[in-house]
Amino acid sequence: MEYNRKLILEDGTQYLGFGFGAEKERVCEVVFNTSMTGYQEILSDPSYTDQAVVMSYPLIGNYGICDEDYESKIVAPAGFIVRDLNEEPSNFRSTRTVSELLADSDVPGIWGIDTRMLVRKLRDKGLMRGLITGVDTDLAAGLSKINETEIAHDAVKRVSCTKRWYSRTSNPRYHVVAIDCGMKQNIIRMLNKNKCNVTIVPYDTGAEEIMALHPDGIFVSNGPGDPADVLQVIETLKQLGGKVPLFGICLGHQLIAISRGAKTYKLKFGHRGGNHPVQDLLTGKIEITSQNHSYAVDEASLEGTGLYVSHINLLDRTVEGLYSKEEKIFSVQYHPESAPGPVDSTYLFEHFTDLMKRG
Repeated sequence: MEYNRKLILEDGTQYLGFGFGAEKERVCEVVFNTSMTGYQEILSDPSYTDQAVVMSYPLIGNYGICDEDYESKIVAPAGFIVRDLNEEPSNFRSTRTVSELLADSDVPGIWGIDTRMLVRKLRDKGLMRGLITGVDTDLAAGLSKINETEIAHDAVKRVSCTKRWYSRTSNPRYHVVAIDCGMKQNIIRMLNKNKCNVTIVPYDTGAEEIMALHPDGIFVSNGPGDPADVLQVIETLKQLGGKVPLFGICLGHQLIAISRGAKTYKLKFGHRGGNHPVQDLLTGKIEITSQNHSYAVDEASLEGTGLYVSHINLLDRTVEGLYSKEEKIFSVQYHPESAPGPVDSTYLFEHFTDLMKRG
């Protein structure tokens, strides 16, 4: 079996493999995820927009794709890179293979490369842009394509909903307006589970329109890209602080911080996986968390913002949570709607409802 596809990194490194999914070229940022399961949730997570995801766990596709397990209606990554691809899944719930999903979604994939070597490269050198292409593509031509491709700054606009929609629950106690920056479905499920009716609005919905919906609380979702690009949401959050309880996850956490005057910075290789230990500084407890982000809040920039650190990453001491009692704000960098713990972080949704109960 001859190699027919390859990945070219911007430093000139090449990785040969076999194509699956869509047969097309794609320039994208190459990132890695250390999760052992959950590839379908990763593929349908809008936060991966414009990125090619390298799975460090070698066997991908063994339980197929299940109709009930999507986190959104799209396949978000620009590419998918794995060591061993299973095209014959063993799972009674499976309706198609990973390769079929990617082909239907026009997303290219590569399998058969040494993903351990690639992950070590990205970990040691930092994230890079890369080109997924045919095996015959000349290295110089490939590097030229990488350098000439502009970095997109409209990722949130592309993945946010375009009109308001609703998710209802039985016997609701609260009404939450969720600002959709690329929201995962399990966040909505968790809010519904905690007796919240949810109104989901596009990312560029203004503060006045949001407050006209009479929310008991406002939620700011996860999403892709650089938080500094999402100026509409930042401006909206400046106007919403202190009116009703405000809860943010991942990108929402970063946007809340920026709206209060803090700064963010890009991590060397980001946090992506289901095994990150985070300490709650208010209780001392440690949670095992699921994470997916390239940016973090600069702790030094929090002085004078009214925000205080509530959670810290025990691997690199980065900020993982913020709060303001005065403005009824709290946020986390990780994903409490996921279940690596499996229920370590679900208390955050209960905390949100407690804040709404107090008004």
